[in-house]
Amino acid sequence: MQLFTYAAVYFVVWWTVLFITLPFGVRGQHEDGEVTDGTDPGAPVKAHLVPKLIATTILAAIVTVLIGIGMSNPWLQAYWS
Repeated sequence: MQLFTYAAVYFVVWWTVLFITLPFGVRGQHEDGEVTDGTDPGAPVKAHLVPKLIATTILAAIVTVLIGIGMSNPWLQAYWS
């Protein structure tokens, strides 16, 4: 694959992994019993976005490398053609 193709695959994989990791470790305000006035009771108390973004970046890189290996594997290329 070319560099632009890797970048496009990484972009799609990154967003997919982000949506997978977003719900992990989130506690709603209603679970803690302290709902701030004017907010939704299901709104997170603390979203922990920085660790999720770091994990997303690392996982997306790993998945992109695995996709690249899979796409360049001669056995898989013969299977798909």
